Amino acid sequence: MSLRNKVLILATALVVLAGVGIASVLHASSRADRKNQVQAGGPPVSAGQVSLAPDAGRRIVFRNMAWGPHRDELATVPAGDPSGPRTASGVKCLRFYAAGGTGVCLRAERGTVQTTYRAVVLDAHLKERAHYDVPGIPTRARVSPSGKLAAWTVFVGGDSYAGTNFSTRTAILDTHTGQLTKTLEDFTIERDGKTYHASDVNFWGVTFASDDRHFYATMATSGKTYLIRGDLETRRVTTLRTNLECPSLSPDGTRLAFKKRVPGLPSDAPWRLYVLDLTTMHETPLAEPRSVDDQLVWQDDKTVTYSLPGDYGADLYTLPADGTGKPHRLLTAGLAPAYLG
Repeated sequence: MSLRNKVLILATALVVLAGVGIASVLHASSRADRKNQVQAGGPPVSAGQVSLAPDAGRRIVFRNMAWGPHRDELATVPAGDPSGPRTASGVKCLRFYAAGGTGVCLRAERGTVQTTYRAVVLDAHLKERAHYDVPGIPTRARVSPSGKLAAWTVFVGGDSYAGTNFSTRTAILDTHTGQLTKTLEDFTIERDGKTYHASDVNFWGVTFASDDRHFYATMATSGKTYLIRGDLETRRVTTLRTNLECPSLSPDGTRLAFKKRVPGLPSDAPWRLYVLDLTTMHETPLAEPRSVDDQLVWQDDKTVTYSLPGDYGADLYTLPADGTGKPHRLLTAGLAPAYLG
């Protein structure tokens, strides 16, 4: 082969390689542009200071689900402008709740071999006060109105409430003394006026009364779910009624918002929302036609907030608590809200 032909072959190969390289760059650029368009279409998020202090103005603190560098961080918006620009804290949580200047953040600790989980108690400046290893995937978190008590639930078997093949572990912490109840399964159970024992008991979805002693939660056993009322001093829980999950106590302490399994609905979407009057024990169905797998949060004594799947993973909705009205999307790309101030 002549020197001229060798030069031509080499030149041709270089042109082909250059074309491949340019095509790769253009493809990567196109993908980046599409991703940036998705990010640009979401709510604006910027880094800043986030406070849990009760006197810092009426606002919502929640897990930001918008794509970008602040995804999964605790973020805040004014309660009066929930769709406005978000301030992100840099603190990442899978589940979160706050009240009385205290927060509880359930987070993943990602190691080189496996992922573990931790419950972190936060002060009003989002600084860690204490942390506790938890034995499974975080699913629920609550703080008492005063900030004195915190509770969390994790899956230790399974990863969904929709079926029956799951196991949970629920703990309650006194954030002032550090006393930790690792599992509510250690409490005495009273069912139908009699002490009850069973190996299949599970608890989840704690909500606290304002006295820092009593609480409500869900108990499951023998294929049924129960609303229970608990007493931290006597370490006793009492069943109140069946078929009630993830209760949330209203700010005035008179009602519980909850999800309820309704016969005839699909097995993977079995719930509808209700409110229970604790004086009359009358249930009111709420005007949400979709299945909601969440522990509701009260915006005030008249309105509840909850999450549903959305383009970014989850969106937050509000709904009147008296059965009237219709769902309203509060904000996109958000989860685990707490109303503060």
